Amino acid sequence: MSLLSLAIWTPILFGVILLTLGRDEHATPVRWIALAGAVLSFLITVPLITGFDTSTSAMQFVEYVKWIDRFNVHYHLGVDGLSVWFVLLTAFITIVVVISAWEVITERVNQYMGAFLILSGLMIGVFSALDGLLFYVFFEATLIPMYIIIGIWGGPRRVYAAFKFFLYTLLGSLLMLVALAYLYFKSGGSFDILTWHQLPLPLDAQMLLFGAFFLAFAVKVPMWPVHTWLPDAHVEAPTGGSVVLAAIMLKLGAYGFLRFSLPILPDAARELDWLIITLSLIAVVYIGLVALVQQDMKKLVAYSSIAHMGFVTLGFFLFNELAVSGAIVQMIAHGFVSGAMFLCIGVLYDRVHSREIADYGGVVNTMPKFAAFAVLFAMANAGLPGTAGFVGEWMVILGAVKVNFWIGMAAATTLIFGAAYTLWMVKRVYFGEVANDNVRTLEDLNRREFFMLALLALAVLWMGLYPKPFTDVMHHSVVDLLKHVAMSKLN
Repeated sequence: MSLLSLAIWTPILFGVILLTLGRDEHATPVRWIALAGAVLSFLITVPLITGFDTSTSAMQFVEYVKWIDRFNVHYHLGVDGLSVWFVLLTAFITIVVVISAWEVITERVNQYMGAFLILSGLMIGVFSALDGLLFYVFFEATLIPMYIIIGIWGGPRRVYAAFKFFLYTLLGSLLMLVALAYLYFKSGGSFDILTWHQLPLPLDAQMLLFGAFFLAFAVKVPMWPVHTWLPDAHVEAPTGGSVVLAAIMLKLGAYGFLRFSLPILPDAARELDWLIITLSLIAVVYIGLVALVQQDMKKLVAYSSIAHMGFVTLGFFLFNELAVSGAIVQMIAHGFVSGAMFLCIGVLYDRVHSREIADYGGVVNTMPKFAAFAVLFAMANAGLPGTAGFVGEWMVILGAVKVNFWIGMAAATTLIFGAAYTLWMVKRVYFGEVANDNVRTLEDLNRREFFMLALLALAVLWMGLYPKPFTDVMHHSVVDLLKHVAMSKLN
C-alpha cells in the first residue's frame, strides 16, 4: 500500500478498532490506542513533504487502481503543491484533538476518538482524490462523523446545530454531483479531474457549472451569506469538534475552488471574479464588525474564521501568484491559529463552564502560563508580524494592491478589525484585576494542556518567522494553476 493510501486508511482503521472496544470501561487503553493511531498517521504523512519534489507542478505519490470499471471510476490519488500541506495539517491537528480530549471526554470515549480518527482519514482523502466521484464520496462522507460529534458531545442546542450543519452542507453538495455527472459525459466517460482540466466547454455551460460548484464550496468555506450554520455549529460543538471544523473542514471548500472551479472553468471564473471578490470583501469587513459585538468567545472566534476565510477566497480570484500563494498560506496558518484559539477557549470552559466574556477577567493573575499562550494565539489571529497569521494576509493584501488599490485597501481593514475584536476579548478575559471567585480559583495548565498548546505555538511561530518551506512547495503548482486560469477553454 502506498503512502497516500496509508495516510487515509490508517486513521480510519484505528477509528473502526476503537468503535469495537465497548463504551467506557476501557477508557484508558482507548485513549492510548487513539493517540497511537494519530501519531502513526502523522508519521506516515511526513515523507510526503520530505520526499516532495519542489521543482515540478506534476502530481506526486500517485496511486491508480480500477474501482468501478463499468463507469470508468478509479481509486486515483495524488498530491501537488496545492494539497500536500493540508494532508500534514490534518494529521497534525488530529494528534492535538486526541490530546485535548484526554481528560475532558469521559462518556463514550471510544466513539468520540473513533469518530475523529475516521474523520481525519476521510479529510485526507478529499485532499488526495484525483477522481471526481472519489472526491465526492470523501467530501460527503466527512459530514457523518462531524454530525455525530456535534450531535452527541455538543452543547444544549447540539441537535439543532448538527442538523443545520448537515443540511446546509449536503444541499450545497447535491448540485456539485450534477456538475460532476455533466463533466463525466462531456469528457466521454471519465471522472479523471486532471482530464477535466483540459476539457473545452462553452461559456454558458461553464457559468452553470461554476454556479453549481460555487454553492457546494461556498457553503463549506463558508462565504457570506451562506455562513449562518458555522457560528451555531462552533458554539454547540465540543472543543475538538470546533478545532477540526475551523482548522480543516472549512479548508475543504476552499480547496474545491483550487481543484475544480479555477482550472476546469477558467472563463467563468474570470467572468464572475467581481462577484467572488465582492462577497469576500463583505466577509472581511462586515463579518469583522459582527465579531466586534459578540459576547460569547466561541462565537467571536467563529465569526473571525469567516472573515479570515474571506481573505482566502479573495486571494484565489485576484489571479496573481502572490495573492493565490498568500491565500493558501493563509489557509494553513488559519488551521494552526483558529485551532489554537478554540483550544484556549476549551481550557477555560473545562474549568469555569462558561464561554461568556463577561464571566472572566484577570485570568493572567491565576493562569500566567496559559495567558502567555492565549495572548500569542490572539496576536496571531490579529495578524501580528512574526506569527503565522501575518504572512498569508500580507501576501494577499500585496496581491490585491497589484490588481486594484481600493480592493487592497478594503482587504487591509481586516488587520484593523481583527486587532479590534481580538484585543477587546484579550483585555476583557485575560488582563486587569481578578474579576470573580471563579477566576480566583483557576489552576494553570497541566502538562497535557501545556504540551498541546506548545505544539501549536511552535507551528505558529515557525510559519510566521520562516514561511519559505510552505511557499517553495506550492510555487510551481500555483504557477501551473494560473496558466490554466489564463487559458480560455471555450469550444
